[in-house]
Amino acid sequence: MSGRPLSGRTAVVTGAARGIGAALARELAGRGMRVALLGHEGERLRQLADELPVPALAHEADVTDDAALARAADAVRTGLGTPSVVVANAAVADAGPFADSDPAQWRRIVDVNLTGSANTARAFLPDLTATKGYHLQIASLAAIGAAPMMSAYCASKAGVEAFAHSLRAEVAHLGVAVGLGYLTWIGTDLIEDADRHTVMRELRGHMPWPVRDVYAVDRAASRLALAVERRSTAVYHPRWLRLAQPVRAALPAVVTRATRHYLPRLEARALLTHTGLLGGGGAADAEAATR
Repeated sequence: MSGRPLSGRTAVVTGAARGIGAALARELAGRGMRVALLGHEGERLRQLADELPVPALAHEADVTDDAALARAADAVRTGLGTPSVVVANAAVADAGPFADSDPAQWRRIVDVNLTGSANTARAFLPDLTATKGYHLQIASLAAIGAAPMMSAYCASKAGVEAFAHSLRAEVAHLGVAVGLGYLTWIGTDLIEDADRHTVMRELRGHMPWPVRDVYAVDRAASRLALAVERRSTAVYHPRWLRLAQPVRAALPAVVTRATRHYLPRLEARALLTHTGLLGGGGAADAEAATR
């Protein structure tokens, strides 16, 4: 057990149908954890559950629906046992100018990313308290240095960072650890979809190296799984992202100075358009929200 500290335990991963969530579920299963896969796209969740080398449970749930999460928590306890790890990963994103953004879509992004993360923590906190477990909140470089054209996503990721800090202070005396996973551009289908839109491709292209680079999803998942093993307070992927923390107070001025030059050029070329929710996960969320 000393070499496999997670073996035989139960983990919950939201947004597990694809991308970082699916890759992390595989990593945790490889470390011997039973994994509950929560999210939209039930068929993909069930297929992933069948592929894992450990007992796994696929459960469709919208993280903005408190009743659905309560049912999911009951299903996890019954099917896999009381979870000692919860990863709040579910998130959606879009891009485009705030001024003419769709208010409903803007609210939906904040609702999924921020309120959905809080709902997840609330639903499973009794389990984490019972097991003295670990809650990992997936954040982003966007929580450290907000970018233009992604106001809802940046606001929501800054919000989950603050929420995780607050939650950590509340539950530390109960033996529950709370960590934050800071990620930059990770090679998921969300990023692939984003690069098909000129506004996102130009936005990333104007970022300095190495911020504009895209990093492998499997490597990111491996770093996150190691953080779960260590009950880390913070994990950064890539590692250089940690260096943004000491200078975060200066980042808004730097970003503003840079965008003051290139955004007018994009506007003159009529390239500041709206992408809609990005990637397969965004499409699944949009479909679920209309049901």
